[in-house]
Amino acid sequence: MQAAIEEYLQHLRAERDASAHTLRNYRVDLVQFLDYIRKRRGCEADPQPAQLDQYAVRGFLAHLHGDNLAPSSVARKLAALRSFFRFLCRRGTLKSNPAELVVGPRLPRRTTAHLNVDDAFQLMASPRYSEDSGPSGISKDAETLSIRDRAILELFYAAGLRIGELTGLNLADLDSAEGLVRVLGKGRKERIVPVGRTAVAALREYLDVRGSLQQRRDETRAEAAALFLNARGGRLTSRGVSLIVLRHLQSSGLGKKITTHGLRHSFATHLLNAGADLRAIQELLGHARLSTTQRYTHVSLDKLMEIYDRAHPRARTARRAPAEGAGSR
Repeated sequence: MQAAIEEYLQHLRAERDASAHTLRNYRVDLVQFLDYIRKRRGCEADPQPAQLDQYAVRGFLAHLHGDNLAPSSVARKLAALRSFFRFLCRRGTLKSNPAELVVGPRLPRRTTAHLNVDDAFQLMASPRYSEDSGPSGISKDAETLSIRDRAILELFYAAGLRIGELTGLNLADLDSAEGLVRVLGKGRKERIVPVGRTAVAALREYLDVRGSLQQRRDETRAEAAALFLNARGGRLTSRGVSLIVLRHLQSSGLGKKITTHGLRHSFATHLLNAGADLRAIQELLGHARLSTTQRYTHVSLDKLMEIYDRAHPRARTARRAPAEGAGSR
């Protein structure tokens, strides 16, 4: 089974372009299951995948539960097993998936913090720079970085990108004339996302000063192509972007615990509240399933009632004024 795990991880790396973080988690989960099976059998021999059944999977989940592992972590490990066994079924090693019918733990629905429209506008306006002169051109540096930060925030909110999608953008991916950005999402799936006029203006302003950052190091070709650069001229990392968003959340006075992923939720929610079709939002977010998109949209009860009253035939009928003479039968 150890060899099968390595083949599966190679498949994820080569065919599905899984991230290093995903590969590391899957390896930990599958090796943990393998260790459990070995201890259960009281031997160090490597078990064959065909020897495993749903009872082995259930026993593993019960073992995790006994160790007081969080339900979300148990569910993730079950998902890793299902995906691994599904791979073995496609390859012909297994005839059926022993984890397919195993029921995972019930997970509480978590609500990701997001901004309302006013808060979003307040955050977009937060990157500011001091016009006071300083030694060694410090004020100029602050101006350049503030312009960059505003472009980052505007693009996050305008396009609903994942943080890895934003940091992976290259100059060639942006078409400011058409207001479009080419995004490489999960599984290397490419999509084209429109960008609003305000975000395009912020990006153009950033591109005018980007050269001052690029000159700060002898960059590699990949770094030279990067859209967003750090203060040293290299490609901005996911951690760097997270710190930028956190800093401006604090300086804006919002006091909200929100992440870059929360900006993605805000993007989806504000579109839906404004009347956008859920299927269109799904395409913009790059989701494979509509159920995933639904978790990203936080619509108020008043808005749901408004949509219901406007769309449902019986709701519309109930609000029509009674015809003249109606009821006098």
